[in-house]
Amino acid sequence: MRLLVVEDNPTLADALRRGLVAEGFDVDLTDNGHDGLWRAREFAYDVIVLDILLPGVNGYEICRTLRGEGVRTPIIMLTAKDGEDDEAEGLDLGADDYLTKPFSFTVLVARLHALIRRSNPVPSSPKIVAGPLILDTMMRTCSIDDVRVDLSAREFAVLEALGRRLGQPLTRDELLDLVWGADHVTSSNVVDVYVGYVRRKLDQAGCRAGIVETVRGIGYRLVK
Repeated sequence: MRLLVVEDNPTLADALRRGLVAEGFDVDLTDNGHDGLWRAREFAYDVIVLDILLPGVNGYEICRTLRGEGVRTPIIMLTAKDGEDDEAEGLDLGADDYLTKPFSFTVLVARLHALIRRSNPVPSSPKIVAGPLILDTMMRTCSIDDVRVDLSAREFAVLEALGRRLGQPLTRDELLDLVWGADHVTSSNVVDVYVGYVRRKLDQAGCRAGIVETVRGIGYRLVK
């Protein structure tokens, strides 16, 4: 689970990073609003942990901008402000949760897990559906309008990784970790090669062009 933490207090930021990594999260940390906004736009995160009083761009403006651009990544705001109006403003702008400093780290972790569960519910079916594409993750089969597509194990894994984040971009490095494992020794170019294999087979089965979309500067996504 990948988190973006935007916090300008170096002591708190370091404590959060160490604690969240110990809890199993992959943490990107930044201390200013401009970089935080850029990262939130460019990369796929499970949750954004966002301070309000930040240099450059404040947390309210970051939240307003992201929601205005259609970025739906869950946001939990951290702030030294404890007024009800401040909390209401953050929630009205699209934040999903709110914690006032000082806060319990245990409570923060519980809130993060709750946000992730709500945004990524456990599917009731092992099937991933994207238009005419049906990927059965239990039977390990792929079909286009009931026409079976024969994929290798690695090709299936690439498509499954994209399907489990349907509509969201995955970077080449994320795909490498998910498909080849965190200890892989291959380069990210192999991702492009296998995406090419998958696209070719889907095209031969009559699937619409662009269902596996290139996201410029990031990687790939499976279009809904």
